[in-house]
Amino acid sequence: VKVNGGSAYPRLYFISLSSSTSSFDSLLRLCSTKAMLSVIRVHLPSEIPIVGCELTPYVLVRRPDKTAATDDVPESAPLDGYFLRYRWYRSDKKVTICSVHPTEQATLQCVFCSKRRALVAKSYHCSPKCFTDAWQHHKTLHERAAAENGNEEDELTRFNSTGSGVLASTLSGSMSNLTLANNGPTPFYPSSITQKNGGETLIEVGGCKTYTPTADDIGYVLKFECVVANAETKQFVGHPSTILTSRVIPAPSPSPRRLIPVNGADVMGHLDQDGRTQSAGSFTVLSYNILSDTSASSDLYSYCPPWALSWPYRRQNLLREIVQSDHFHEIFAPELDKHGYQALYKRKTNEVLSGSTSAIDGCATFFRRDRFSHVKKYDVEFNKAAQSLTEAIIPHTQKRTALNRLVKDNIALIVVLESKFGNQPTDPSGKRQLICVANTHVNVQQELKDVKLWQVHTLLKGLEKIAASADIPMLVCGDFNTLPGSAPHTLLVMGKVDPLHPDLMVDPLNILRPHTKLTHQLPLVSAYSSFVRPVMGLGLEQHRRRMDLNTNEPLFTNCTREFIGTHDYIFYTADTLMVESLLELLDEDGLRKDTALPSPEWSSNHIALLAEFRCMPRTRR
Repeated sequence: VKVNGGSAYPRLYFISLSSSTSSFDSLLRLCSTKAMLSVIRVHLPSEIPIVGCELTPYVLVRRPDKTAATDDVPESAPLDGYFLRYRWYRSDKKVTICSVHPTEQATLQCVFCSKRRALVAKSYHCSPKCFTDAWQHHKTLHERAAAENGNEEDELTRFNSTGSGVLASTLSGSMSNLTLANNGPTPFYPSSITQKNGGETLIEVGGCKTYTPTADDIGYVLKFECVVANAETKQFVGHPSTILTSRVIPAPSPSPRRLIPVNGADVMGHLDQDGRTQSAGSFTVLSYNILSDTSASSDLYSYCPPWALSWPYRRQNLLREIVQSDHFHEIFAPELDKHGYQALYKRKTNEVLSGSTSAIDGCATFFRRDRFSHVKKYDVEFNKAAQSLTEAIIPHTQKRTALNRLVKDNIALIVVLESKFGNQPTDPSGKRQLICVANTHVNVQQELKDVKLWQVHTLLKGLEKIAASADIPMLVCGDFNTLPGSAPHTLLVMGKVDPLHPDLMVDPLNILRPHTKLTHQLPLVSAYSSFVRPVMGLGLEQHRRRMDLNTNEPLFTNCTREFIGTHDYIFYTADTLMVESLLELLDEDGLRKDTALPSPEWSSNHIALLAEFRCMPRTRR
């Protein structure tokens, strides 16, 4: 009798028939047997594992009801008596990784670096060209080491690897004779389970579905194993499904950017481990467009390695990754909460038109609970403002055209905070110290100059209303998608726009007229303009070289293969706040070694801006 037992393949059973009904009953039970849990497919989003980046395999299973699903079936909640058991193994064969191209095997080593424990990881290169191309950046490591330890002779050497094999998916190949410095004792793994695989020993390093590679895994291949197990006997059912990764690579570690004093005061020039300055009575503001996950595609940034664009890697590398809506709620808000931050978020408004509420970027503002308390939150939706404007001034026959031009889903988030610190023991006025922080992302389309200016003007009018109701310092931060000297930038820093400004020529809807209305009364100044003012302090010349002296703005905050320029700003009200220090800017030559941004070292196409401020005493205002 041929019976399909519900598995993936038909089974053939032979039953001896007799006058007894037991055999027939057995056959009926067999015919009614359900399919059991089975694994259809497993794969990893990225084949290149990176230290510190969690590996989460995609596991597709067939459930007993024959439906396919990706839900986990842990031992604590078996499905019809079966569960999924996971194991991670590490190969015992290691190769040394190039410090510049971490997916390549090293063949050269810088002897100067090899003799210094702190530089060993940076000493390996995959080819003479690799070393030569990286020399301008690499030699700074020597200069810093020489400055710390006295002048020492630089000696560079080249040597070849005797092993030409590369660890591949079959775990075959030979070891390089390159050796790493002794970084401590052999790591201890809680499980002593090992596997033999074609002459290799696989050491078990994890027993969960996910695994986060450590520095001890660098240069090794990892193996993921998933198998169905019987919940009662713990025995495996069928063959395990496995994945072999590429060699584990270290996470790139760019040199930390320093906090540079700009007002001549004796303030600390660095941040502590929690990102706070140690200058009492001051506070820092960081503004960062971190490139939403949906925009970080290989089509747009083909020069960036796919593993460096992957979400698990960028999630680790961007400590302030808060834009993507689902990522914000599931990961970053809880993670930053552990470090004492409260989060406020405003999602973009394109779900109004598309009906979708998933994977939408937006603006988030975090503040430390021990330094500030939340007073008020204002959501600025430019779509709603566009609808009101259209109803008020646009003829009925042009309303659809006007809305198509003005409705771009951009938003701003305004937060009013009360500080829990002060510059003096008591405030003579007895008033609370409030601070208003605006965070925005202005429309990106460069041809819509009128829309950009209208959005900025709308935001400023809202801030003026808040300023009129309270004596309150203001910060206006974000990606304005507009260059220094443009009409929106001019309006921000000058309080008005020259009627002859060329940007005003683009106004098909006449929403900018009369031009005399394009004003505001907030005394806004760009924080980074402090780098070009006459101040006391040594070493500021190199920072001035990274500024545009015609506009008093950074030479760039956005750097891709097709574009380099400044779109990001931190503005402040100069009558209530003063700048203490600024996060140093990046040098274009240093970024161009990886073509542009994003890169393995910097995970956004923008750079972060950070300024340390101090509230002026009320008696000086």
